[in-house]
Amino acid sequence: MWHTKLQIAIIEKNAQRIDLLVSQMPKFETVEEMQVAAALIKEALKLLQQLKDETGETLKKLRQHQDFLGATAPMTNNKFDITS
Repeated sequence: MWHTKLQIAIIEKNAQRIDLLVSQMPKFETVEEMQVAAALIKEALKLLQQLKDETGETLKKLRQHQDFLGATAPMTNNKFDITS
């Protein structure tokens, strides 16, 4: 049952569910169950790294857009200018 839930979380790319399932890992009865769990956890780690990388790229692009918008915004002078 746990294996199936973890597989579904990986397919759905649900990082929160993966975290919850890994933190609640049951005790396995056989070596085969442990091997399956290890393989699933390895896949989950790859997925989480991929999601982390994608988030980093998105943040980088957002910062670039923010910098661009800040550089192209009109300069406003909020001071009272009496020399004009």
